[in-house]
Amino acid sequence: MTSSPAPRPHDQSTYQVRLEWGPAGLARLAPSDVVVVVDVLDSSTRAVEAAAAGEEILLDRLDPVVGEIARVAGPDAIVLAAGLVNARAVAEAVLAEQTRRAGRTSVAIIAAGELVAPDAADLVHPAVEDQLGAGAVVAALGDLGIDHTSPDAAVAAEGFRALRGAVRHLLTASGSGRAMAARGERDAVAGAAVHDSAGVVPVLRDGGFRPL
Repeated sequence: MTSSPAPRPHDQSTYQVRLEWGPAGLARLAPSDVVVVVDVLDSSTRAVEAAAAGEEILLDRLDPVVGEIARVAGPDAIVLAAGLVNARAVAEAVLAEQTRRAGRTSVAIIAAGELVAPDAADLVHPAVEDQLGAGAVVAALGDLGIDHTSPDAAVAAEGFRALRGAVRHLLTASGSGRAMAARGERDAVAGAAVHDSAGVVPVLRDGGFRPL
């Protein structure tokens, strides 16, 4: 009789809602039915803006980390783009998918983070804005009853809940936010900090994000 292989310590396979950082983090996780990419101050918010306009945005126009996450996710996973602006909408889309499947649907929340080096899309370090965005999605899932979360996901969710009132300040004070402000993009940072201001969900299909 052949037994099932034991779970790896860091694959979070015993939990429905998982959280990791970047492509390498996703590769460490057990395969998930839904992969939610969180890149608050760049790709996620741009994908949401395009989806709100009924348009598609191609992966090659987005941060290379997001493209690498999509590659690691593989063809079988549903890949959604989430930020602070559409956390609730993404959680509702996950719940709808679970209802459609009539069974527990596993979800990997992947915070994009910041590139360690321009030529290393699989190596990232944590970013404040993506920690908050990932936490917002996990918190929204919990509010809908999808709350069997890994410790990593639970910490992010509670961090978001505790700091929700300071999100705008934290984004503008973060390294990424300050860099964008120096480029004259302060308004874009402020817009990305508005929690649940959008009801659209970008989904990856044929190399681009489009409205779900």
